[in-house]
Amino acid sequence: MDAPSNRIRAGDQDRERVATRLQEASGEGRLTLGEAEDRLAAAYAATYVDELSALTRDLPEPTPPRASRFPAPLRVHAAVVAVLSALLIARFAVSGAEFFWPVFPLFWLGVSLVAHAAVRARGRVVPY
Repeated sequence: MDAPSNRIRAGDQDRERVATRLQEASGEGRLTLGEAEDRLAAAYAATYVDELSALTRDLPEPTPPRASRFPAPLRVHAAVVAVLSALLIARFAVSGAEFFWPVFPLFWLGVSLVAHAAVRARGRVVPY
């Protein structure tokens, strides 16, 4: 019977992670098409984790994605404010009113957006 190995077996997620990194490197021009194909074939055929790490050893670490300055809830809020503002202004345009009455709801819509951004900037974010 063979002696137990200290090597860790690779799983499908490990192979997919390495394959994705190799495809990204190929797209960045760091690997030729032939190199990428050879490494992808080796990644899917790998049995152990150390075999996978050897395939990406000469590639730089991927840069983590930057956090968006405007998180999704704030972008949605801004979009709602923009749509409501456009509707209010259109309603004013067809009403024939002499006084620009949408100024009041537009002001409060703007205040709500600024307050939302300020609360998020302070880190007191309510989870959605």
